[in-house]
Amino acid sequence: MENSVRVEGQTIEQWKMEYPLLQAMMDTKEVFWTNPSYDQLAKATLSVTTEDVRDAEERLRRFAPFIQKAFPETEGAGGLIESPLASIEQMKEYLESRFQIKIPGRLWLKCDSHLPIAGSIKARGGIYEVLAHAEDLAQKHGMLPSDGDYSVFASDEYRQLFSRYSIAVGSTGNLGMSIGVISAKLGFQVTVHMSADAKTWKKELLRSKGVQVMEYQSDYGKAVEEGRKQAEADPQCYFIDDENSKRLFLGYAVAAERLRKQLEEEQITVDSEHPLFVYLPCGVGGGPGGVAYGLKLVYGDNVHCFFAEPTHSPCMLLGLMTGLHDKLAVQDFGIDNKTDADGLAVGRPSRFVGKVMETLLSGIYTVADGELYTLLRALRDSESVRLEPSALAGMPGPVRLLTQEAGQNYIKQQGLEGKLKNATHIVWATGGSMVPEHIQEEYYAKGLQNTTSN
Repeated sequence: MENSVRVEGQTIEQWKMEYPLLQAMMDTKEVFWTNPSYDQLAKATLSVTTEDVRDAEERLRRFAPFIQKAFPETEGAGGLIESPLASIEQMKEYLESRFQIKIPGRLWLKCDSHLPIAGSIKARGGIYEVLAHAEDLAQKHGMLPSDGDYSVFASDEYRQLFSRYSIAVGSTGNLGMSIGVISAKLGFQVTVHMSADAKTWKKELLRSKGVQVMEYQSDYGKAVEEGRKQAEADPQCYFIDDENSKRLFLGYAVAAERLRKQLEEEQITVDSEHPLFVYLPCGVGGGPGGVAYGLKLVYGDNVHCFFAEPTHSPCMLLGLMTGLHDKLAVQDFGIDNKTDADGLAVGRPSRFVGKVMETLLSGIYTVADGELYTLLRALRDSESVRLEPSALAGMPGPVRLLTQEAGQNYIKQQGLEGKLKNATHIVWATGGSMVPEHIQEEYYAKGLQNTTSN
């Protein structure tokens, strides 16, 4: 059968000969890939500039009084949507003991799982894009506050204005949560088109906030397509395109400068002698792509970013490895795109992100669902931190880098051997704080089950 099926003009057999890693990916085995196109930042063509990111940061600052008023939980941070950076030395000990290795340097968790308002990394990009759109509309209607006090965006007058407009998005869960919550708060009519992978509790939470949720039996791609159709049919509807949005990307990229401040507060140096390794769960690519890109702008060649995908949805790996990006879907190679890591259940990657990260991403590895549950249990036991399964994809990153042949070769090629003792490893936790208690317990039970059966 494999010889009769053609993908982009080649048989599956020809694809496998060209890309030896493909067979293991098709067998849904865990793999580790380093990017042969990885290069120095100075040589990269930057389609998003430092000025673009700074402009996004400024916009979020302007909206801080509104955020503070509309979401009282952000008061302590002055309306800033930011998450803590936590040292996880006990989890590091667990990883060292379980995998019988020494992880040189320190291990940290960037807790985007606990971002206010939406409880996931999507609170960065999703909320930013909706605020940028609201600002555009206010300007168009001559309603930008002359004194610069954006807290007025929380008033009935503005809600009335925005109620004449609608917002649509396609999502597997977390992006829909973030966009649904902020859009409804501003007064927009909002529709979230959700794929079959989206968790029921996320749909219920959105509906409780007045968001219209459309459900599809197909995967993420279909939900996005339907969202796009809705927007095309209605001139008052604004479509947030997870696959191609520069605004979403910029909202995520703002995280880098904030992380720099947190590292400085912890007196952590990042330079040529003190490398930084960051491990980011990846679905369509916008969130991890934006964060990684921002980090490259801040730290250049001293930061090494790796994406983590489920073994059943390695879409960004397929796109970057072949250089064909969104021309290929995992389903073309018989990979089913079915995973419990709902936010990462994406079969076709973002071309925009793939092209932007082509020479800036160090590598990608894949993680089995069972492993995500095992790590979820271990993190809760060792550090009392509760995440959703997809948010654990970054956790095996340091282990893979140090134990896989491709990882060891990367360390040598980059001249990092003698510097690892000064390394900082950051696992990006992307979601979980809003998961209902009974579902958290189900996750934990699965983790226990996996651990005992291993």
